[in-house]
Amino acid sequence: MKILHVITGLYTGGAETMLAKLIERMPASIGESAVISLTGGGPIAERIAALGTPVTFLGMRRGRLSVFGFIRLVQAMRRLKPDLVQTWMYHANLTAGLAAKLAGRPPVIWGIRQSDLDPRISKWSTRAVARLGACFSRLLPVKIVCCAENARDVHAAMGYCRDRMIVIANGFDLDKFRPNPDARFALCCELGLPDSATLIAMPARFDPQKDHQSLLQAAKRLRVEMPRAHFILCGDGINSNNDTLTGWISDLGLDGAIHLLGPRNDMPNIMAACDVVVSSSAFGEGFSNTLGEAMAAATPCVTTDVGDSRLIVGDTGRIVPPRDPQALAGALGDVLRLSDSERHALGLRARERIAEHYSLDAISAQYATLYRDTTRARV
Repeated sequence: MKILHVITGLYTGGAETMLAKLIERMPASIGESAVISLTGGGPIAERIAALGTPVTFLGMRRGRLSVFGFIRLVQAMRRLKPDLVQTWMYHANLTAGLAAKLAGRPPVIWGIRQSDLDPRISKWSTRAVARLGACFSRLLPVKIVCCAENARDVHAAMGYCRDRMIVIANGFDLDKFRPNPDARFALCCELGLPDSATLIAMPARFDPQKDHQSLLQAAKRLRVEMPRAHFILCGDGINSNNDTLTGWISDLGLDGAIHLLGPRNDMPNIMAACDVVVSSSAFGEGFSNTLGEAMAAATPCVTTDVGDSRLIVGDTGRIVPPRDPQALAGALGDVLRLSDSERHALGLRARERIAEHYSLDAISAQYATLYRDTTRARV
């Protein structure tokens, strides 16, 4: 079969990364894939194109629906003649769902990647498109894939058709993300830190959803007890040119303790190098790739109770309320006070949990079954 994936954009993010991993791991027997980005390119576009998968960019402005872009999408669908359309995120769900009705009516599977939408922070346009999607959820998609149980519950409460919703979690490559005894030494050398330093990583783009302010406030509290604690932050917008972020760091007296690495292409090494990985998200997280990758690398996690984070981590890490720096610092301290052998054992349990529930092969097989069942039902 020919599967067309339509996604809002192809910059680095959870949905984008999962799309790339799915195309990489999808069994050849399923058929071939093509990708359309409503906006432009980015690192994930390059990764997908390197697989030989054609990628088309429609050039819409991010967060804006465009009549001209919609027409181009219909034309692209008619040219590609897909047997099935899989969409990723709100704008792509709605736009591609409508376009498919004018382009041969292939079955459409929507993708929901977010849990709640905080009205204080989320863009009004995103909230509007999400709620409009609820109105069309009984008309446009044959199935709605949610990446998390929490995402399904939240969107069903918003009015999305629960009968069409299924949950397929994110999957993780346990050959790529794995323990690496040499990673810690390499990272300490890069940063000019002694091997005795305590390394805490938070890979996350600079976005209100990720709540870097709470993380930094927790870092200040933790450093009182553990002055050798160093925080490794990486992701889009996480660099010395970010005046807002560097201002927060300076105001809290954390210069020298916070390391801003920007986007990295060696995340398996970052995850394996650190003593603990933290996610301080305040809202909206569906299924955290950060947690899954860290756990696959056998690194314990501390996370806020957002989306399915509690379900992912289980009893292999620590869960705290969102927007609570004191609780976050306390949980980090709990993990870091464990002996090396205790923390190592906790990390191995985390890796076993990913292998049992969230391996990339198993998750890809779930998508493959969904695609086969969907196209057979049409026949």
